[in-house]
Amino acid sequence: MANESSEFDFDYVIVGSGFGGSVSALRLAEKGYSVAVIEQGRRWTPENLPKTSWQFWDFIWSPQVGLRGFFKINLFKRVMVLSGCGVGGGSITYAQTLLVPPEKIWQQGTWKGLEDWQKTMPAFYDLAKRMLGVTENRRRAPADDKLYEMAKVWGCEDTFKLENVGVFFGDDDKPQGAEYNDPYFGGAGPKRKSCNACGGCMVGCKYDSKNTLDKNYLYLAEQLGVEVKAETKVLDVSPIADAIDGSEGYRLTLRPTFKRFGEKTQITARSVIFSAASLGTQDLLLRMKDSGALPNLSEQLGKQVRTNSESLLGVRYPGCDLDLSTGIAIGSGIQIDQFTHVEATRYPSGSNIISFLFTPLTGGKPGITRPLSWLGAVAKLLVTNPVKGLRALMPYRFANETMIFLVMQTVDAHIDFSLRRPWFWPFSKQMTSSSKRIPTFIPEANNFTEKVAKATDGIGLSSISEILFNVPTTAHCMGGCCMGDTAKTGVIDNQHRVHNYKNLFVIDGSTISSNLGVNPSLTITALAERAMSFIPPKEDGAQNVRHIQGDETKAQAVGEM
Repeated sequence: MANESSEFDFDYVIVGSGFGGSVSALRLAEKGYSVAVIEQGRRWTPENLPKTSWQFWDFIWSPQVGLRGFFKINLFKRVMVLSGCGVGGGSITYAQTLLVPPEKIWQQGTWKGLEDWQKTMPAFYDLAKRMLGVTENRRRAPADDKLYEMAKVWGCEDTFKLENVGVFFGDDDKPQGAEYNDPYFGGAGPKRKSCNACGGCMVGCKYDSKNTLDKNYLYLAEQLGVEVKAETKVLDVSPIADAIDGSEGYRLTLRPTFKRFGEKTQITARSVIFSAASLGTQDLLLRMKDSGALPNLSEQLGKQVRTNSESLLGVRYPGCDLDLSTGIAIGSGIQIDQFTHVEATRYPSGSNIISFLFTPLTGGKPGITRPLSWLGAVAKLLVTNPVKGLRALMPYRFANETMIFLVMQTVDAHIDFSLRRPWFWPFSKQMTSSSKRIPTFIPEANNFTEKVAKATDGIGLSSISEILFNVPTTAHCMGGCCMGDTAKTGVIDNQHRVHNYKNLFVIDGSTISSNLGVNPSLTITALAERAMSFIPPKEDGAQNVRHIQGDETKAQAVGEM
């Protein structure tokens, strides 16, 4: 058996640079391990970010057709998934809303009973908050005021709350956009600028204000020697030699992301961590199981994929004087009932391509008859208010005039994924969704949208995919590699170790094992911190490596912990 890291290119190779991957990279480097992070997306900077979403070739991610952005849209039979891709993973395009889920989620799903979660997780949430710079939103904007007005209409104004977010706001007595030395890590982190409330969080922050992973975990990891291989796709992960359980390490086959027939290379690692986000990790592991590279993966792989039971709705105000695009991406939220959380979401001025995901609010029964209800809703809008109705259907000024509602529920529901040959392309297998449908119609959310739109003289909006394809839209795909005490009940154990394999881990959103009902980024970060706590320092000397814990403890030697 290989015992020395010199027999491998790296001690650990991490597939993906999102929340799980970046946390793992930093903590492993602090413990003295050599680490490489493989990321298929690009490295984004304020200089190369798209100016608006209309610059779609640098906004949308679809390398098969030459689109090299960071915003991914995956349409499946049972769900449409919105996600991010790039160095820093989903943090590049997420809305930096960092919330602790209700405690009841630990008593649901496959992780129930595997740990005293309510006792152990608070410390890891606290650490994750410090590292990600979580603070209450200090850029209250017109859309937040409008949401409070809507909450009063619904009778839930007491639940209105400015969200906890990962944004650097700076000092109140200094102008917005002012530059500061590292405010979080005692000088070990990069310089930052305070938020100027431009609303551009989800098209990439151009002002160094958003606490993306390349400003904290991943930045610090690279300072400790972690090698990030951007624009590189992992094609294969296989155990070395005859040790099919991975006890002698792994060989990874790579190629350039944007060169479909580019030269393949191989690297070896003692251990591998899959952190390619829920869809990416599931897709790669399903292919490795199907090809025979990792044949003993659990049959639970691809099962119990959750979406936070989400729905995207909204209200548009054609010609309004208020600019609803200002502020931060998600600045506030309300609870319209015990199960349903609604957040006010926005895009920056000029980023109107997102309008194609929306259409006039439509009721009716989900299924084949709902498109008829939709046609009726469009016709009614144009007949009763033709000028305003036409303006509501146009992309022009969509971001300035629209409040998007991100609706999430703790009600549990899930779908399954597998590899199949689609009828329209039988030459290769693709990841497809199956099982019972997740509800595409949340009556409480629709009723809320209809009522507040009428009360505030706006036009309600529905998600077009929910109507035409009867599939929900989610920005929070979770699960597929859920926890279980054995391979019969889960893909990984409660320490994120893959069942039936040695030195193989999954640490990302695919491991979330129940519906959170809130944005999952903070939970993924906290789970990753917990997973890393089980890995001991490397034996041959990590005692001088700093262990950074955020602005409370700054830095200390691992050997002194």
